[in-house]
Amino acid sequence: MNKKADKRGLKKTGLFPLIMLLLGNYLQAQTAMANVESRHLSSLNGEWQVILDPARIGEWKQVWLEKKPQKKTDFVEYSFDGGPMLKVPGDFNSQLPELTYLEGIVWYKKVFHYKSNNEKRLFLHFGSVNYLAEVYLNGEKIGSHEGGFTPFQFEITGKVKEGDNTLIVKADNQRLQSGLPGAGYDWFNFGGITREVNLIETGKTFIEDYAVQLKKGSLNKVLGWIRLNGINAKQKIKIKIPELNKSYKTESDSKGYGSVEFDSNLKLWSPENPKLYKVIIESETDTVVDTIGFRCIEVQGTKVLLNKKEIFLKGVNIHEENPNKGARAYSKEDALLLLNSAKELGCNLVRLAHYPHNENMVREAEKMGLMVWSELPVYQFIQFSDSLVPKKMETMLKEMIRRDKNRCGIVVWSLSNETYPGTPNRNDALVKLTQKCRAIDSTRLITHVINTQSYTNNSFNVWDTLYKYSDLVAINEYIGWYVPWQGKPSDVKWNFAYPDKPVFISEFGGEALYGSNAQPTDEASGWTEEYQKQIYVDQIEMFKTIPNLCGISPWLLFDYKSLGRMNQVYQKGYNRKGLLSEKGEKKEAWYIMKEYYNKN
Repeated sequence: MNKKADKRGLKKTGLFPLIMLLLGNYLQAQTAMANVESRHLSSLNGEWQVILDPARIGEWKQVWLEKKPQKKTDFVEYSFDGGPMLKVPGDFNSQLPELTYLEGIVWYKKVFHYKSNNEKRLFLHFGSVNYLAEVYLNGEKIGSHEGGFTPFQFEITGKVKEGDNTLIVKADNQRLQSGLPGAGYDWFNFGGITREVNLIETGKTFIEDYAVQLKKGSLNKVLGWIRLNGINAKQKIKIKIPELNKSYKTESDSKGYGSVEFDSNLKLWSPENPKLYKVIIESETDTVVDTIGFRCIEVQGTKVLLNKKEIFLKGVNIHEENPNKGARAYSKEDALLLLNSAKELGCNLVRLAHYPHNENMVREAEKMGLMVWSELPVYQFIQFSDSLVPKKMETMLKEMIRRDKNRCGIVVWSLSNETYPGTPNRNDALVKLTQKCRAIDSTRLITHVINTQSYTNNSFNVWDTLYKYSDLVAINEYIGWYVPWQGKPSDVKWNFAYPDKPVFISEFGGEALYGSNAQPTDEASGWTEEYQKQIYVDQIEMFKTIPNLCGISPWLLFDYKSLGRMNQVYQKGYNRKGLLSEKGEKKEAWYIMKEYYNKN
């Protein structure tokens, strides 16, 4: 059997030998199939045995072989026996005190029982592992994956055996200069198997992927496609929407691809009415059931339109962290904690920063009528000149879109945050990435978040080459916190290099420790709730001066853990820009934003 996890998905390019050499002959993961939750799943979640590997020598010790002593002089120094257990899904940092600040390797082990079925295919699916994952089954390496926030899978049909099977995963969250994100970022680097692990059983030929959404610019025409995987690729296919008594028939070709196009009288999804339909996709050999909404998001001149009506985007930034636990969020309960707080604030959009969040966040937001801004972890100091980085960006882009392309709640694909124009190859790499994104999915807004604008004499000069290729002019600015005001907020002037596009303030704010109060003359007043509140009052006044303003998103909803925030009095390892403390306590600025959103 070919050693690649999925030889169909690996493009043969001139870089292939070099990539394999530089990545140490990593076996490539297959991009995860669509709508995993509708499949026949066998969960591998729960407690896993682990080996902590701070010395990074587990590979030298060949942990995956689970060597046993054969004679008295055989001393096995790396063994799972008698070791600790960790819960999956879940980051390892929050589960054991000695792992709190670990950025390194943990080896995981799970034994599962399988009853073979010659009529079925079997896939091993990971929701995500941060950051590098190497996967071994019964002592054999079946593949690897890079990237901590997107799903991947391996077909193990010919590798799984009858009875007990041993699965070993190496999870390594060490920062990489050539990683996405790179070596520096302002959030906690939670490592481990942070999302669900499942065995997925399918037929010999199954529905691998599909797209069922409204055609760009249309309110009633559904446009999409179905793709089958297997030897019986040419099949009759039916798409049904029972509530509408709609049944559409198509047929896949010899490569398993079938086009979809039909008209229907749909109730459109919106924040006020987040309508979702049960959609059934049937082939001759497989059936997939999904819950799908339909909406049209577009830019018309300087306006953002949802279903052909102008909408003001009332957002808030959220990190994928359960503030009550100080742990990586992954469950439906975690999602509801975060999203309910956004709804209470009055939001109609959540910016899921700065990476694709777990699927529970996306699906629950959609149900609640929250639009979603989904973002790649192309954050600040990325090594664009590294020949492998553009390929990594493209892979993560495809993984993000493949998982969530049928989620109507997602209205923005954000492809980078705060990258710098002077970085070698930055413009070329991100322009090409934008073009690839638009070619894959042109039905959503595409943007890059920029913070390179100048501010002098109380005037902003907003420019960046990437804005030319973006649907939104997205600006991060922290006037009043990192940069002092140079005049009255109501007198701010704006100069845009691209003045005919909608403007979105994607980040603003300042830090405050909940309960910290001081008079304006006090030395520590900059960390107080009063100081943060005044930043918000001034920012809201400034918003009135921004031409083409289509929305805002304060940074951010909850205080969150960050190793770069070590003021021992006010931060203590937390970024304190939250409108809510990590305990959910409302700061004074929260009420300012609540009032603003109620009025807009």
